[in-house]
Amino acid sequence: MDLHTVETFRAAGTDLRLAPGETWVAGGTWLFSEPQPGVRGLVDLTALGWPAWEEQPTGVSIAATCTVAELVERAETSDLPAWAVARPCAESLVMSTKIWGAATVGGNVCLALPAGAMTSLLAGLGATAVVLGTAGERREPVADLVRGVRRTSLAPGEVVRSFEIDREVLARPAAFRRFALTDMGRSGGVVIGRSVGDRVLVTITGATRRPWVLDVDRGSVDEVLGLVGRWYDDPHGAPDWRRAQTRRCVHEILEELS
Repeated sequence: MDLHTVETFRAAGTDLRLAPGETWVAGGTWLFSEPQPGVRGLVDLTALGWPAWEEQPTGVSIAATCTVAELVERAETSDLPAWAVARPCAESLVMSTKIWGAATVGGNVCLALPAGAMTSLLAGLGATAVVLGTAGERREPVADLVRGVRRTSLAPGEVVRSFEIDREVLARPAAFRRFALTDMGRSGGVVIGRSVGDRVLVTITGATRRPWVLDVDRGSVDEVLGLVGRWYDDPHGAPDWRRAQTRRCVHEILEELS
């Protein structure tokens, strides 16, 4: 879509201040999908040249400007078992090959939609977001960064630099479940589980307004799901259906990881 209000386009630099009316752009797949009447200028984050994927002694760092396609490709060349959930998460977004090659991991998370596929993946694997701003650098779990529908903890001028995932998490198996009203429809919910010692952490997205990370066992599923304050309600699923389907998925994940 033509953004007829945009008057300027510039490369991002070391000064992360945005002028009035400016916004960040990387892949731009959402930005150019609908009118943006308040946007007067675009600031290109890809000009910063952040490496898409960096192996570190303690884990993996994924740039916010890494595309969904590159993340899946890198994940599938890894021998770390938790990466098995990367492709199912990406496919839950139900997007074209063209979008896969342009949409960025950071853009999907920062858009903060309940069905955000990269939010599901990164929150599910316990990733930490590295956030840059004029006041410096800070870190925050992805599960906390996304606060609600189209709402994050990012302050004006802040931008996500990367996402860090611990190697210890990636070295353990992870399980994925998704449900929707139709096979190719938007996700009604995504549940990811991972073992932590003798516990299982499940992360719920899509069925809720924000990610929920819950510590469960087979005997406490109903009790733990009762902690979810509000189940999402939209044309892609009613709250009671989403809760029931999430309950089923959690039980399946507990069985798979047992």
